[in-house]
Amino acid sequence: MKTLNESATGKAIDRVEGHLKVTGMAKYASEFPIKDKVYGQGLNSTIAKGEIVSIDTSEAEKLPGVLKIITYKNAEKLKTFDNKMTEVSTTTIAPVLQTNMVHFYGEYVGLVVAETFEQAQYAARLVKFKYKKDANPAIHLEKLRAKAYKPNDKSDYSRGDLKAGLAAADERLEVTYNTPIEHHHPMEMHAVIASWDNGKVIAYASQQIVNDATIAISDTFQIPKKDVRVVAAYVGGGFGSKLNVERHVIMAVMAAKMVGKPVQVTVTRQQMFTNTSLRQHNEQKMKVGAKKDGTLTALSHETLSHTSPTLEFQEACGLGTQMLYKVPNNFVTHRLVPLNIQTPFAMRAPGEATGSFALESAMDEMAWKLRMDPIDFRVKNDTQTDPSNNKPFSSRLLVECLRIGAEKFGWKDRKTEPRSNKKGNWLIGHGVSAAARSAPYLKTNSKVILVLEGDRVNATVQMDATDIGTGSYTIIAQTASEYLGIPVEQVKVELGDSNFPVTPGSGGSWGAASFCNGAMAACVNAIKTLKQNRNIKEEEEVELADLMKKNQLTKFEAEGSAGPSKEFDEHSVYSFGANFSEVWVDKDTGMFRIKRMVNVGAAGKILNPKTAYGQIIGGLTMGVGMAQAEQTRIEPNFGNFITRSFADYHVPVNLDMANINVVFLPEDDKIANKMGVKGIGELGITSVAASIANAIFNATGKRMRDLPITPEKLIEAKIEPGINI
Repeated sequence: MKTLNESATGKAIDRVEGHLKVTGMAKYASEFPIKDKVYGQGLNSTIAKGEIVSIDTSEAEKLPGVLKIITYKNAEKLKTFDNKMTEVSTTTIAPVLQTNMVHFYGEYVGLVVAETFEQAQYAARLVKFKYKKDANPAIHLEKLRAKAYKPNDKSDYSRGDLKAGLAAADERLEVTYNTPIEHHHPMEMHAVIASWDNGKVIAYASQQIVNDATIAISDTFQIPKKDVRVVAAYVGGGFGSKLNVERHVIMAVMAAKMVGKPVQVTVTRQQMFTNTSLRQHNEQKMKVGAKKDGTLTALSHETLSHTSPTLEFQEACGLGTQMLYKVPNNFVTHRLVPLNIQTPFAMRAPGEATGSFALESAMDEMAWKLRMDPIDFRVKNDTQTDPSNNKPFSSRLLVECLRIGAEKFGWKDRKTEPRSNKKGNWLIGHGVSAAARSAPYLKTNSKVILVLEGDRVNATVQMDATDIGTGSYTIIAQTASEYLGIPVEQVKVELGDSNFPVTPGSGGSWGAASFCNGAMAACVNAIKTLKQNRNIKEEEEVELADLMKKNQLTKFEAEGSAGPSKEFDEHSVYSFGANFSEVWVDKDTGMFRIKRMVNVGAAGKILNPKTAYGQIIGGLTMGVGMAQAEQTRIEPNFGNFITRSFADYHVPVNLDMANINVVFLPEDDKIANKMGVKGIGELGITSVAASIANAIFNATGKRMRDLPITPEKLIEAKIEPGINI
């Protein structure tokens, strides 16, 4: 496609909003200076299952500054669920404080509203609840597997005959992997400032998808969507936890109506364990069959997980197993057990991050059984057609990612025999994993406003897209610069307001492709209309300022919309990658260090290598967290989380990270979209944990099938049969 400023996208420019952030001028949800604002503090249950039998608010109500204490007894009546197990989505209603029933430890049972934050927090400690406690809450997945159910028709997938495929194999593998509960924990805590004005709601909220947030709020309160405005100009990270509207948003909107003032509610770091979503525990049983030459004959992936007692969420761990390798006999299932734990929801690369650990670990295990190089084994089973739907891939450079990554990493020097690479007390190992993540492209609307000042045109691009730290402001500005033919410095981007044109918001690795193609459409329409108005040929190059002058305009607005084509729908569109890890394991203590990582990705056109690199670094860090430290533990008797702060929920820090080399392969995939952009944020975390676990096997001869991999687990694990000690 011909552009007017071909150097705008693809350049590693600094973030256009960076100076606003470092100077504190970028306004996050809790930072808007709203007049007469008061504060709400959520109250949490102290049982996992039961009902409230009495509430004593008398002491708290006597405190100075306390305006309202809201419980199920006096709360506004909201829309509730028609079905017991509604499937949770980004537009799902979020009723709160509607009954006296308690479904999990920490569930909101009230809200204190006071003039100051400190008054609200202190008063919250004085509200007394008495409960009729259920003595047997459902908190143990392993004890309740008999109650597992199939969520829906899409939960299972099969092709061929698994039993026959396994029978035809020369080597077979059957093994189970476990990934624990994890929490998202973005830097910016969940927060909202809500108010009512003449029957209309405005919510400054930390949300990833503002349009869906307006739907959830309007549906919950049964008011027209046009009467709800959501503003999320800057979002300090989400990782999926801010995709849907959580109960603190609804409580703030409710409280604002009841007290007649704007109400701010901020979810504390401890409450972010119990009152926002989580990645659920997944037990994944893998079966693999292969011929002696490495040809896969069978592959199955059975996942057992949990959801809440009232809402249903299924993490599709088996998606990658359906499409990544050419295997004729494939079987994938997902089963859920309702537990008295909060509702899980999407966390960065839901399904792929956890499922790839099982799949890519199993591929490594089978390669070892075959005494075959793990890269050669994967290449042997590569395919250019998606076996799950028989659609051709729009592009698939997985083999190139593996081969180029191997060269960059120095794979040829890897010692095949586990425990054979030693340096003093250290056992050194190298591991590899393949990665794939769908690259969605969703309909996006945009507006561009052009203003002529002398010989200079300044452009403002508006859409309700959000920037969750990924660089949306910057890549949209670069796109407008390219298609308008003006410098980036003359482009202003305004995001995160539901009054702006509708987009799919941020999530699912669809943001960059969707937002930028939408912005491009508005800019192209602006140029096209200005030319048509003066009978200028479309292919004739005219400076934007001259176009405005020829049209005798000082201001001009245009809108545009972009979405997937028929060709897109006829293909499987994915980003592909490969991860390589070098680990050093102390043979006596089980402590291990990740020394080097190489990540190679094929994700279409890279709009800004600097922001894309940041996305990969973030994904690798979260992948290291999965492998090394992150887990949320449940107290086995009471159902509360033992890990409820960063003191005991550990995440990687700088010293935990390796020397990292990130490589982006050039890829021109115009089937994906006109600009050839694919998602990269979730590709960065996919299969990272597997590459580390595979490297640990190469170092120690021990298979680590349960995350995280702790020194205790490494010490206690047995060396696999057939390995020389």
